[in-house]
Amino acid sequence: MEYSIPKGLFDIVPESEETWRLSDRWQHIEGVARALARDYGFLELRTPIFERSELFIRSVGESSDIVSKEMYTFLDKGERSMTLRPEGTAPAMRAFIEEGMHQKPLCHKLFYIGPMFRYERPQAGRFRQHHQFGVEAIGISNYTQDVEVIDMLCEFYRRLGISKLEVLVNTVGTPLCRERYTQALRGYLEPLTDHLSADSKVRLHKNPLRILDSKDPEDQKVLESAPKLFDSLCDAAKEHFHQVCTLLQSLGIPIHISPKLVRGLDYYNGTVFEIVSTALGAQNTMGAGGRYDGLIKMLGGPDLPSFGCATGLERVLQVMNAQAIGFPQPPAPLAFFIGLGSTATNACFSLLSQLRHLGITAEMDLSGKKIQHGLKKAHLMKATFAIIIGEEELAQNKVQIKTMATQETQLLSMEEVRDKLLCLAHTPIDRNVS
Repeated sequence: MEYSIPKGLFDIVPESEETWRLSDRWQHIEGVARALARDYGFLELRTPIFERSELFIRSVGESSDIVSKEMYTFLDKGERSMTLRPEGTAPAMRAFIEEGMHQKPLCHKLFYIGPMFRYERPQAGRFRQHHQFGVEAIGISNYTQDVEVIDMLCEFYRRLGISKLEVLVNTVGTPLCRERYTQALRGYLEPLTDHLSADSKVRLHKNPLRILDSKDPEDQKVLESAPKLFDSLCDAAKEHFHQVCTLLQSLGIPIHISPKLVRGLDYYNGTVFEIVSTALGAQNTMGAGGRYDGLIKMLGGPDLPSFGCATGLERVLQVMNAQAIGFPQPPAPLAFFIGLGSTATNACFSLLSQLRHLGITAEMDLSGKKIQHGLKKAHLMKATFAIIIGEEELAQNKVQIKTMATQETQLLSMEEVRDKLLCLAHTPIDRNVS
């Protein structure tokens, strides 16, 4: 096809053989995310899908894979470098500063849902446009803030029915701790440079901590005897992390301390975490985040501590499918109207409009085809009733109302049908999960 979708992208559609692309499933997950954010006191923030490139270079870090390999960057007509957002924290912090939200007490807990863009090799659960649900909590340095966000992400998965998850936690300490460890790690690795992968040789000079993230078997072998990050931590950083782990365990959240977990973005300090699924293959990270005290100040704002996280919605859907988790049935019309003849069609449309204006979901066959066509469509749309009006029914001021589940048909007056539908519209209808 001449105008086919670019590689690494996908459409979200009402009907698809690939169930993870069904739009009603995305709406369900996004609805759960919004309800969760409300329960935890987070307010929605929407930022543009592109920003000045300098924002990401400065915040994410020039040595990160995102900046060095994956950003979609272009020059606008004013010859200014712009980048499609590869992650959500930097735009959120830019908006926080620019909109003066630090002076608004209700704007310190924010969430967002939207697309991100990275030039990656497409594979299961990873695309060049992917979607994230993320949260940012600003202004609190206490360990309880770390736990609130981690607990919130765990609760998001729990509400969706996802199980078999593991929470990996670590701390990269204060900037001073990180610098101390960076020097120790670099000193250990420099004599072993020849045994490192090509990527790690570059990282050794730019940001040695990134080598800890390497999945290369040779890199992992070299790291077996490397200095431990925890040994470089100050007492305050150790105590903060201890309190985080203790509180998480008291909440019944199973954690695993992962000493090599540092995350791939340069702005992290203090607690970092990942939530992984045993239902996925190599790309098993469901969501992740950490503390990024100092980022707001670095971007020109007030010196406020912050903690955030994000989860990829594609990964969420992938795991839900792997675990055969049911989704609620998409909304179905209570009534589906079929008009036989122009006068009857107008009468149907009038009643249809009245019901919709009252907030009742209703649909109508506008094709003018035979009654069987309308009934087939009513069946496909899982309508509760089919309402058929022909010239004969009009003459008697009557309406045929067919219960689709039983095929039982009644002949009622217009007023009786309207009253019946109004009554049922306020009575919950049992919807099985698919």
